[in-house]
Amino acid sequence: MALHDPSGVVAGIDIGGVRKGCHLVVIRGREVLCNVKSGDPEYLAQQCNEFGAVLVGIDSPCRWARPGKGRIAERALSKERIFCFATPSRECALDSTSGFYDWMFNGERVYQALAATHSLLAESQYSGGRVSFETFPHAVTCALLGTEVASAKKKREQRRALLQSAGIDTSALKSIDAIDAAVCALTADYLRLGQARAYGDGEGGFIFVPQFSARVHLPTR
Repeated sequence: MALHDPSGVVAGIDIGGVRKGCHLVVIRGREVLCNVKSGDPEYLAQQCNEFGAVLVGIDSPCRWARPGKGRIAERALSKERIFCFATPSRECALDSTSGFYDWMFNGERVYQALAATHSLLAESQYSGGRVSFETFPHAVTCALLGTEVASAKKKREQRRALLQSAGIDTSALKSIDAIDAAVCALTADYLRLGQARAYGDGEGGFIFVPQFSARVHLPTR
């Protein structure tokens, strides 16, 4: 599944909570240009710009749910047996005292930090320019391997193998967070090349994953 157009620089960001922070991976073709961890959204945006990333895939909701309604994108994924967290309204997230939604607020801050240079892609297709967009590593794995094969229990093994099958050197990606950030960057390359599928709508936000036609068959052991 190697992507044969090495001209574009893309990035992926795995979003974590306050303590965990976020992980950024920038890729050009098969080469990992940047692999950093930071809790500072402005620094992450700066790195994306310094390395010239055209598309930035982010593993975090790009929109909050409308009060009393779920997101169309998440419902569409669920219909295809792809599990994802249900994003609440911002008001409900603010009212929560559990701290569970802290990572979503971190994601919101990352989108905001990128907005000046990488506006959120609000259409179902990419037509050029610097943009940010939402993606989801588990959904990416389901799209590339099939829902019957993708496994949360094997996520580190399967997602690393997906990156390697694309020709990406994973030797520097030591954590699952770095792997997930790279999977987001890989999805950005699919989107750049017109090989991604959108779930959702403009109001509730799109979630992008590779097209099913790009499905991969990993070697069995």
